[in-house]
Amino acid sequence: MSGFGRKSFSNLAALAQGDFGGSMSELQGGGPLSHTAAALLKGSRTSMDDMDGRKTSRLIFVTNHLPLKVSRDEVSGWSFEWDPDALVLQAKEGLPDDMDAVYVGCLPMEIEGREQEEVTQQLMSEFNCHPVFLGAELKNNYYKRFCKQQLWPILHYLIPLNPNSLGRFDRNLWSAYVRANMAFANKLVEVLGSLEEDYVWIHDYHLLVLPSLLRKRFHRIKCGIFLHSPFPSSEIFRTFPRREEIIRSMLNADLIGFHTFDYARHFLSCCSRMLGLEHKTNRGSIIIEYYGRDVGIKIMPTGVNPERLLSGFSWSDTIWRQGELAAQFKGKTVLLGVDDMDIFKGIELKLQAFEQVLAHHPEWRGKLVLVQVTSAARAPGKDVEDLQRYVLDLVEAINTRYRQPGYEPVVWLERPVPLYERIALYSIADVVVVTATRDGMNLTPYEYVVCRQGPPSSSGSPGGGGSSMMLPEKRHSMLVVSEFVGCSPSLSGAIRVNPWSIEAVRDAIYAAIRLPLVDRHIRHEKHWKYVSNHTVQFWAKSYVADLQRFTRNHSKLQCFDLGFALDTFRMVALTSNFRKLQSDTVVKACQRAAKRVFLLDHDGTLVAQSSISSKPSQDVLSVLSALTSDPRNIVYIISGRARQELADWFSSVENLGLAAEHGFYWRPNARSEWLVQDPEARFGWKDIVHPILQLYTESTDGSFIEAKDSALVWHYRDADPDFGSWQAKELLDHLEGVLSNEPIEVVPGQTIVEVKPQGVSKGKVVERILHDASAGGESPDFVLCIGNDRSDEDMFTAMESMQFSPHMPAEVFACTVGQKPSKAPFYVNDPADVLATLNKLTEAPAAPAPAHSPSVSFA
Repeated sequence: MSGFGRKSFSNLAALAQGDFGGSMSELQGGGPLSHTAAALLKGSRTSMDDMDGRKTSRLIFVTNHLPLKVSRDEVSGWSFEWDPDALVLQAKEGLPDDMDAVYVGCLPMEIEGREQEEVTQQLMSEFNCHPVFLGAELKNNYYKRFCKQQLWPILHYLIPLNPNSLGRFDRNLWSAYVRANMAFANKLVEVLGSLEEDYVWIHDYHLLVLPSLLRKRFHRIKCGIFLHSPFPSSEIFRTFPRREEIIRSMLNADLIGFHTFDYARHFLSCCSRMLGLEHKTNRGSIIIEYYGRDVGIKIMPTGVNPERLLSGFSWSDTIWRQGELAAQFKGKTVLLGVDDMDIFKGIELKLQAFEQVLAHHPEWRGKLVLVQVTSAARAPGKDVEDLQRYVLDLVEAINTRYRQPGYEPVVWLERPVPLYERIALYSIADVVVVTATRDGMNLTPYEYVVCRQGPPSSSGSPGGGGSSMMLPEKRHSMLVVSEFVGCSPSLSGAIRVNPWSIEAVRDAIYAAIRLPLVDRHIRHEKHWKYVSNHTVQFWAKSYVADLQRFTRNHSKLQCFDLGFALDTFRMVALTSNFRKLQSDTVVKACQRAAKRVFLLDHDGTLVAQSSISSKPSQDVLSVLSALTSDPRNIVYIISGRARQELADWFSSVENLGLAAEHGFYWRPNARSEWLVQDPEARFGWKDIVHPILQLYTESTDGSFIEAKDSALVWHYRDADPDFGSWQAKELLDHLEGVLSNEPIEVVPGQTIVEVKPQGVSKGKVVERILHDASAGGESPDFVLCIGNDRSDEDMFTAMESMQFSPHMPAEVFACTVGQKPSKAPFYVNDPADVLATLNKLTEAPAAPAPAHSPSVSFA
């Protein structure tokens, strides 16, 4: 982590003076570059500009593997060419016209150290690719051992319960994962140019901690990440020992992409349960506010490139293979499966269901064929070896039982299948069957739909039932798809199945092969319309547009970081009109004032909300006693708590004013009687509300009712976060419907729902306090107002109106606790900061009042 060192701001005064913890050139110019790397980068950018003068910005695709095919010849050396089937290469076509594509990633083959510089220059000049060299040992530990054996299973809902499992967390392999991510970050330090023009798009689970490493180095980097795998439920993910590092790092991106709402929902649940972060929606966008930045959640499945697949129909290899397959399966109904040899692909479930179709429907023996294409495992292991043996035995058993002369029920193709052969297989298949038990996306159904559609000029008889290689005029296709794959929600015409139910898959296959042709055509048309519009280019275009939208105000942010390790690093972003309260400034203003007013919230302001007891400490009582002992000071505690509770807690501070229950009751000091904001208020509504709250309390474990004199409050801070939030929303609707004709308000708060008389707020009592303070003809010339939650925003609104009041000229400091959206223009970090500021005000020597009238200061 030392390579990413930047000082943390323990004294944030530097921030207000423009010191961002490093040179501005480092922040804006992309970080410190070595002379060699700078020269290479300059050459690369110049060559791009020469090729196309319109390119004004760059999108840097960061992937585990570059979209290249690599080969080596003993004579000519290394040879590179684009991999036209790589997703990120196809996504390039979706970028805006003024945006260039740059690629950062590893090569599929290891390059010796002496050749790395030459290869780097060749890839930069010819392909705009920047290779990351990890070395064989690190790459094996990072990719094969950690990513594939530990991270991949848990993202697919598999907990390693066996103590001998390779999936058990290994700290050394986690260290390798972080080191590999740091190597990518170091490469990006070289590649990044202007932070205003460059965007970084990180892909998949191999690089989940990269956003934190980049954000620590470049505060205003425009960075997105897309997870191509599933994201498990919070109950699963919370078992991962480095869960917080992963979640916080993903939140250090500006836009987080998922294939489905389920995956996004699970991520949001982790944010809520682990970090206490709630999301909000705004004009169709899901947003998490994370230390001053809005982090977007993007839900959008990837697509395929139809043009690439359709162009393959004219290849001679495709035409030959298509004819061969049509002859081989003439008169047969063809089921097709295309999967990796992986424990999550459900190949054995598919075979078992196929066997049951033949067993229960003997009329299909000799007619129904399953062609199963199986690619080699990406991460071999004992589980995969066991699966492979089981599957091969199952294939042999099915073929032995149902084989006939000229009929092989299962055609097993366990070898690399080139694109032309895949196109041919798709075009003759009557039904594609996907039975994955968990899969991030799975583009096989999309590819199948495109290939069944075929080129516009195709016409003739069905490819699966005759010797013709052409597709029918009325195109048709059929899909049996697991409900646990990412593409399932978008395929509304498919038969969705639970792959774990062999009977359900059997019945779905039988229904698919018997479906009338007209129904197959209708379903195909629906799927083709979706797949042809939601292409990989459309996916990239939509994602980049959202990334630009979420980062357009980055240049206006003031940023500083806190913490060093992955689980403690935070980057705090502030707008220019929201700044830290400088205690020295407050002290000087207070010294000049002849009459001061202090308006202080209690919970979360004077006492931390995480405290076991909310009772004020002796330090708090001492500082309040010191403030109230000065005759120039008027000090109020303004809280939502009950009046008797506040009176007991602060009984030792005789001159302290108290406003209880959000200001419904207040008194100037301990010697005064309690005053009421609305003497005419009636509380008959409590008889209606209390039984309703009791009902929700009984059905929500961890919740309770607080009965105040003027209000009833339902608390759910100790309940399950998700269930408590759902119940609170339901309770709001319930109460608003029942009490629509009553003069009361139902107000949601921080893990509470409060029912109180209409018009009661902290803002109202603040206005009354300030009015009373000016009653003698001498208005306050200094006001300090501090609060921390939603109810305190009413106080800040009242403070804001003072700025425009000619009758009450004063220096006003409205301040919220914590960096978050607020109507207050100032903030402090925590209650400890509040207490430190108040202590300084009690210790500050008095200064003579100025001769001129004080001025208003609020912004």
